[in-house]
Amino acid sequence: MSSQLPNSLSTLSAELRSGQLPLMRFLDQLEERFTRREPDVLAFVPEPGRFARLRKEAQELLAQYPAVGQRPPLFGVPVGVKDIFQASGFITRAGSELPEAILQGPEAPSVTALRDAGALILGKSVTTEFAYFAPGPTRNPHLSTHTPGGSSSGSAAAVGAGLCYLALGTQTIGSVNRPAAFCGVAGYKPSYNRINKEGVIPVSDSADHVGLFTPRVSDIAPVAAILCCDWDEKASDKQPVLGIPDGPYLDRASAEGKAHFQLTCQRLDEAGFTIRTIQAMADFKQIQERHNLLVAAEAAQTHAAWYAEYAALYHAKTAELIERGMGVTPDQLQLTREGREILRQELTQLMDENGLDLWLSPAAAGPAPEGLDSTGDPVMNLPWTHAGLPTVTVPAGANQAGLPLGLQTAGRWYEDEQLLKWSESLEEALSS
Repeated sequence: MSSQLPNSLSTLSAELRSGQLPLMRFLDQLEERFTRREPDVLAFVPEPGRFARLRKEAQELLAQYPAVGQRPPLFGVPVGVKDIFQASGFITRAGSELPEAILQGPEAPSVTALRDAGALILGKSVTTEFAYFAPGPTRNPHLSTHTPGGSSSGSAAAVGAGLCYLALGTQTIGSVNRPAAFCGVAGYKPSYNRINKEGVIPVSDSADHVGLFTPRVSDIAPVAAILCCDWDEKASDKQPVLGIPDGPYLDRASAEGKAHFQLTCQRLDEAGFTIRTIQAMADFKQIQERHNLLVAAEAAQTHAAWYAEYAALYHAKTAELIERGMGVTPDQLQLTREGREILRQELTQLMDENGLDLWLSPAAAGPAPEGLDSTGDPVMNLPWTHAGLPTVTVPAGANQAGLPLGLQTAGRWYEDEQLLKWSESLEEALSS
């Protein structure tokens, strides 16, 4: 980020609330950066008059909160909103060619919560078509010939390019943790249903999670406290015991991804963390097949009426998913849903038996692949999404080409607060 602006959401929000960084001056600086960077990154759905609108909304916010001591926690913070979220004043397109009129709905509670906390909506961030694999125009902010990941491509790239300090995304397989790793930012996927999913066009109701992106892991908790149900600030200060899930799952990382992961774990070991290697998910192939079946079946249900009328307007990748899902029987679908809880129990039991506090794994199979026709492989995120366990992408350096790589942490069911606190300690150790 430019030296003119803070490099973290926590610093930005403090300076905007206190008036140390006047809101209108900040928007001037942000517009300059946006004008310079957005044409190369293409993180946002185009919007004529974007900054004129933002300045008007900022003036209204300043009039509402003239006293600095009374300003809400996200006063003036610009937010990117993935274009499957409904947001008042914005058209939802979901990266698709379907008629806009059939895709609109009431504002998502997650968007309303951020507005109520003082945030300004910078705009709709680009998504793959209906948050699946058909990519949009967005490019990796670190190397434009490489993918930013998907499906929350615009949200991750926007934060990675410094265009905003907070962005909403979703994850059905790996659409928060993977693009966060590719774009060099922090990504948080909460425990299943910890953040309200209403007002978000679904892919798979049993697997969809609302998540978010910030520049640093230490920026996440204040936003999670606004968005997550039943948030509790209390968390242990003890040093976590870390577990590596060895076996067929970890073997799916690329050679470069696995080498970087081993080096990252070595750095944590040298920083004093206890790390244990545990055999886990011997049936990973079956877990992967089960999750993919679940997503396809529920996507077919979501799109049944639309696809019947507008099949020709769907991208081939999305159409293949829907048609594959049409062949899933009710009994098969029920078994895939039951498998989610079974996996969660198995992973938790392994943590209990081996005294683990967190699981560690690569946040993506490797660095962002070259080309924009694919968003990369979400395989490293899949089991944690299937189990509904909370995960965080911790930025963990870059390769020689300058492409970021990330560390993925996974915690216990609905213990997101503790996961975030411990992930912050890992971020601190890796940054030092």
